[in-house]
Amino acid sequence: MAVSNIRYGAGVTKEVGMDLKNMGAKNVCLMTDKNLSQLPPVQMVMDSLVKNGINFKVYDNVRVEPTDRSFMEAIEFVKRGAFDAYVAVGGGSTMDTYKAANLYASSPHSDFLDYVNAPIGKGKPVSVPLKPLIAVPTTSGTGSETTGVAIFDYEHLKVKTGIASRAIKPTLGLIDPMHTLHMPDQVVANSGFDVLCHALESYTALPYHMRSPCPSNPITRPAYQGSNPISDIWAVHALRIVAKYLKRAVRNPDDLEARSNMHLASAFAGIGFGNAGVHLCHGMSYPISGLVKTYKAKDYNVDHPLVPHGLSVVLTSPAVFTFTAQMSPERHLETAEILGREKLKRKRHYALLAPAVGRGYFREGADTRTARIPDAGPILADTLRKFLFDLDVDDGLAAIGYSRADIPALVKGTLPQERVTKLAPRPQSEEDLSDLFEASMKLY
Repeated sequence: MAVSNIRYGAGVTKEVGMDLKNMGAKNVCLMTDKNLSQLPPVQMVMDSLVKNGINFKVYDNVRVEPTDRSFMEAIEFVKRGAFDAYVAVGGGSTMDTYKAANLYASSPHSDFLDYVNAPIGKGKPVSVPLKPLIAVPTTSGTGSETTGVAIFDYEHLKVKTGIASRAIKPTLGLIDPMHTLHMPDQVVANSGFDVLCHALESYTALPYHMRSPCPSNPITRPAYQGSNPISDIWAVHALRIVAKYLKRAVRNPDDLEARSNMHLASAFAGIGFGNAGVHLCHGMSYPISGLVKTYKAKDYNVDHPLVPHGLSVVLTSPAVFTFTAQMSPERHLETAEILGREKLKRKRHYALLAPAVGRGYFREGADTRTARIPDAGPILADTLRKFLFDLDVDDGLAAIGYSRADIPALVKGTLPQERVTKLAPRPQSEEDLSDLFEASMKLY
């Protein structure tokens, strides 16, 4: 198991200057995006750096949903700066950008594709020493403060890929729940969906002992190993928090208890999937994000079409878990029960989920005690649909601009994502992927 050191608590960001001073840092890069650069989380970090006499430069050109081009711009900046430590303040986009920048600045003669996941890149193991980096997450979704993964859009192929190595995980993650109060409700929802799918996918991933062949050297062992006894604990714990707090966190921006718990859930799910891995929801999400046409998500201040990562992941979840359930039905039923413990609140839900209600799946929630094993997939799918409907999620891929005519391109963009798709408990053909995309065109 690999995970960053984590420190949690309201106001803990004020300690970042002391941490860097304790590390002996002399020249620090503070990385963020232009929106956050004007907000209190970044100001709090800068105040701490100044107070502790830390020399620093700010890089605020991080792109929300980064690309290989935006990664390269950050890499060139840090190469010129000759920094001895890094601080990233922001969501997954910022943390992933500074992981890449740290890696390539520490390995200046490497080609960009050397460390990018195969088959798009060469997937070389990281053997160079990296500089210390501290992550200060301001969203509750990616868990990137705990993981050795950096995701980006590879523009040449119009698909997402990434870099995965334990070597690039942050030295320290400072999880400060006060920063979550600055998130708009749709950012809270979409980042929460990422937590939801991290937990579900890592818990249902192919078990670690069923993967083969064994790596010939530990340095080549993938960061994503398959579900295992340690990751299972974190995934289930994160899922329970999501079930209890995500809707509250979205609906009430002043609910510090809910937002604080979702901030923790993000890290907990990060520990889970950072070691187990994710599978089809994430593998299919990458072309959904990469092939975006005109869709611009509410509450995201960006100048380009954007499907937020968490949204791109969750839209396929009912179809995916219907497909995978036959391989581990008990786990699919267990997660449905955890997620479905609220009573149905709207009359429309009864019409929407009438078949499920008729079979007794939604009494106080997803009552799985008398459920039949073959129904595990539909039960979890219906539970997810209800959850998403409650949070006014777009009605499937069609609602964000895709049609059946786009399915071949979406499948083509999924095929290179072997790092995650091979972790699915059930192997999938191109025809299976086509069927999953078609089933995800409409949710309700």
